[in-house]
Amino acid sequence: MTSLSDLPIRDDLRGLTPYGAPQIDVPVRLNTNENPYGPSAELVADLASAVASAAADLNRYPDRDAVALRTDLADYLGHGLTADRVWAANGSNEVLQQILQAFGGPGRTAMGFEPSYSMHPIIARGASTEWISGAREEDFGLDAEKAVAAIEEHRPDVVFLTSPNNPTGTALPLSAVARVLRAAPGIVVVDEAYHEFARSGTPSALTLLPDHPRLIVTRTMSKAFAMAGTRVGYLAAAPAVVEALLLVRLPYHLSTLTQAAARVAVAHRAELLGAVDRLRAERDATVDWLRGRGLEAADSDANFVLYGRFADRRMVWEALLAEGVLVREVGPPEWLRVSVGTGEEMAAFRAAMRAVMEELL
Repeated sequence: MTSLSDLPIRDDLRGLTPYGAPQIDVPVRLNTNENPYGPSAELVADLASAVASAAADLNRYPDRDAVALRTDLADYLGHGLTADRVWAANGSNEVLQQILQAFGGPGRTAMGFEPSYSMHPIIARGASTEWISGAREEDFGLDAEKAVAAIEEHRPDVVFLTSPNNPTGTALPLSAVARVLRAAPGIVVVDEAYHEFARSGTPSALTLLPDHPRLIVTRTMSKAFAMAGTRVGYLAAAPAVVEALLLVRLPYHLSTLTQAAARVAVAHRAELLGAVDRLRAERDATVDWLRGRGLEAADSDANFVLYGRFADRRMVWEALLAEGVLVREVGPPEWLRVSVGTGEEMAAFRAAMRAVMEELL
């Protein structure tokens, strides 16, 4: 039987393994930063109605440029945005892929400051873009002057900033983003997948768009909107950036049903975002609880907490799994990441951690 190694795949893909968090059927899944609160019966009914209506035209291609959805998203984002400054695709990962297809590619480079979202270098590699790894500080923050020095040294075509950062939860001050924007020779992407979970008053990089035509701010409906199964990500940028993405996007990439479901979700945003305050409170309580047990926990503006440090995090991860709680092995080697779940799920996490600490630590 032919194996992967027998196929004539690209040399830079040999020896790699696919990205993916473990999908294990356990009572408490806290490993992929999903919103634990599902849609209401009213929202489900509206979704069913919208999908049923859209299904009558499934013999036709969808709106190729998803104009109605982009208009709704622009209205949600505010900041004076209009549909021509917003783009949507199948999850923020496809948005990032399109950015790298348009602005990266052979002979070009992309830079990020790690630990950060592990898909950034993976997508860069898939787009034949050389990845340059910059460093974050010991507290997982970003020193703007060091970041600028790295950018001036390497002159990357695309710079990724993640705020709040995944897997650490660290938010960036706008002053740091502005410094990077002034130094970067090309495109700067601020990945704000978790922005809705940031502490009240935390400004978005969207405020910088009017003065920075090479800035892109990406968002997702998978997290705060609790629509991970819908697979919709989006960005805000200058109209010329959106025009560039049209050159590389596949035709009819966003299905009729996806667009219909996403529009219903945006219309119900008050309900879907209503759980954010509860999740923030659980997040902060989790940080306090972990630190109260002598563990380290990174300050988080997201819906997860990075915590440690463990001499053998795999042993701790397996012990938690045996207790029926699934967290994520990600980030620096001595750390684990727990997504914030419901109150009941976080109580189960604390009970499992107590048991594991009594047994192993």
